Amino acid sequence: MAHAVFLWHMHQPYYVNPASQTAMMPWVRLHAVKGYLDMISTVAEFPDLRVNFNLTPVLLLQIEELAENRVTDLWMDWARKPAAQLDEHERLALLENFFKIHWDNLIKPFPRYWELLNKRGLAFEREEVRRGIRYWTNQDFTDLQTWFNLAWCGYTAEQMFPELLVLKKKGRCFTEEEKCRVLEIHQKILAKIIPLYREAEERGQIEITTTPFFHPILPLVYDSDFAGRSMPGRVLPKRFHWPQDALAQLRMAVSQHEKMFGRAPRGLWPSEGSIAPELVPLMRAAGIQYFCSDEENLFQSLARDPSFLKVRVDHLEMFQGWRVEHAGASVQAVFREKPLSDFIGFMAAKNRPEEAAAYLLFHLRNIANALPEGRGVVPLILDGENAWETFNDGGQSFLRALYGGLLREKTLQTTTIEAYLNLEPPVKTVHLLHTGSWISSNFDIWIGEDEENRAWDLLGETRLFLQRKMEGGLLSKEQKEAALLEIYAAEGSDWFWWYGPDFSTENDALFDDLFRQHLKNVYTLCEELPPARLEEPITATRVAPLYTLPERPVTRQLTGRRFSFFDWIGAGCYVAGSEQGAMYRSGRILKQFFFGNDIEFLYLRLDPLQWENMSVRIEFHGRCSGALELDHLERSGLGCFVWAGADGSRVEHLGRAAGDVIELEVPLALLGLTGDEEVRFQVKVYEGGLERECYPEKVPVEFKLTLREHALEHWMV
Repeated sequence: MAHAVFLWHMHQPYYVNPASQTAMMPWVRLHAVKGYLDMISTVAEFPDLRVNFNLTPVLLLQIEELAENRVTDLWMDWARKPAAQLDEHERLALLENFFKIHWDNLIKPFPRYWELLNKRGLAFEREEVRRGIRYWTNQDFTDLQTWFNLAWCGYTAEQMFPELLVLKKKGRCFTEEEKCRVLEIHQKILAKIIPLYREAEERGQIEITTTPFFHPILPLVYDSDFAGRSMPGRVLPKRFHWPQDALAQLRMAVSQHEKMFGRAPRGLWPSEGSIAPELVPLMRAAGIQYFCSDEENLFQSLARDPSFLKVRVDHLEMFQGWRVEHAGASVQAVFREKPLSDFIGFMAAKNRPEEAAAYLLFHLRNIANALPEGRGVVPLILDGENAWETFNDGGQSFLRALYGGLLREKTLQTTTIEAYLNLEPPVKTVHLLHTGSWISSNFDIWIGEDEENRAWDLLGETRLFLQRKMEGGLLSKEQKEAALLEIYAAEGSDWFWWYGPDFSTENDALFDDLFRQHLKNVYTLCEELPPARLEEPITATRVAPLYTLPERPVTRQLTGRRFSFFDWIGAGCYVAGSEQGAMYRSGRILKQFFFGNDIEFLYLRLDPLQWENMSVRIEFHGRCSGALELDHLERSGLGCFVWAGADGSRVEHLGRAAGDVIELEVPLALLGLTGDEEVRFQVKVYEGGLERECYPEKVPVEFKLTLREHALEHWMV
């Protein structure tokens, strides 16, 4: 019988400003009252289920600090303060931050919350919002304070505290007492999280693994030049080479885990699945028995391993445990199955829960049937917290359908990783481990861009300053320990995630401030003034648009072929991935799409990265409500699309060409559009009947039909 392994990874960076002992962002608390509580409670509904959770030490530290009131929660203080006593700065902070939640699932279903968002405006323009504050009543602010914290409460919180449902039903005109009761419930849940996971492990239902303490990219802490192994030719920062810090991050993680859960961790999810052969002896020295990483790192390793050079490596090889050796040390490893793991994280929420669960079970069953003698393991490893906001019920129906379906399967059983490796010890060995992360098997997200390299250089300068102070005997034991903790915190991967062009958030500047604050604290603890360069922001001010708007009319003869750059010049363009935030997504089906019009037609061009089993639905909002449906897409020249109107009408129209790309010619009259009007649409991509992608993810593309007069105003040679 094959084994299905789920490893749900829970992580938040260290939001606490150590100078003020204040959590500057609330995501540990808010994920606790939703994902962390829901996940462990849902597992408890299925006593025969076995799963794995990876709880990062820096997350556990913050849960403990918040539950015990050892640190202040800034956003909770904003929420707790009576609305009548809020100053202008605090009111602006509420209007900026208390709508940072999934709009479709956690704002729009609640009329009062949606009303408040529209009153503020869908986009936060600080000066415009400041001018509008005078129109906000104290009751408006009390309702906003309540709704933000109430909407974050997940389905288990509602079951444990039914008054939350009563408040959601009430919807408006909350009292100060009701608001404070919601915050009190948050504190009660925070205190329950660690005991619930500890009890589940004690009864044998889950296994808890760990991560290097502050979630660093451990190979880069060991030696930042390791990045060149998988990123040859990239400009890298000055060498950061502190193997002792890498070992310290591992030992701190093991020590804290043993204190919290009563036993040392056996397994490790290295931050972002980041591995290098030099880490194997460090893992053994810290007592780690196995680690997990991504399938691409396994196949990259085997491609370079002399013992596999003349062997055709079948993809089925990944569905087993492995022994990994380096410099006389050995650990075990399992490698995540990428497509199904990514399906859960990014696509499952776009489909009906039963269909999404059935899709996973079908593929898991097929893998089990393909494995020799039905033995082996299918590791599904993914983020266990961020995805649940995208499910309209917090993922409850999907998880129940998935877990219940697995327990009914005849060819599969769920297990912990430790139990699987004890049952089927590895028989094959990786002798030359690849150096890379789970994202593209390299470290491009965290190093090699100007902002990232500058951050590494500042970290390196500060680490060297501290080392000289320690070697000179100039610090007390307490100073040394406190300063090293600041360095370890600054080594965390999250700061570097947000530097550079790869990812951006509304809180980039705050992440930048926290990173530099950790470095400044090192100098302060050593009784020296921090250098002035640490006052200079690393993050560049950037507000990248999600898409470009059309600049002039576009007229196309449908060919489905890319002949020239000029074919679609002046058209609007959306590039898939423009909205990537806290979660990385790979394996997209659609690369980009273009859009524009002339006086008679709307033109669309879709650039697929794959064609097999693909269909597309382009949904229009507003006046031209309906959808363009493109089924059975093949590179077959001219074809048809269907216009499905909101009134139930369906019209088939010849206006599609497919070859290198997909081009559409849609009569404006078919959409009911004339003149200088707004067009709003989203592109949804399906594979095998399941929705896989939606672009843009949150709000539709919105543009005005481009008329001849507009083109004359924006002409170019």
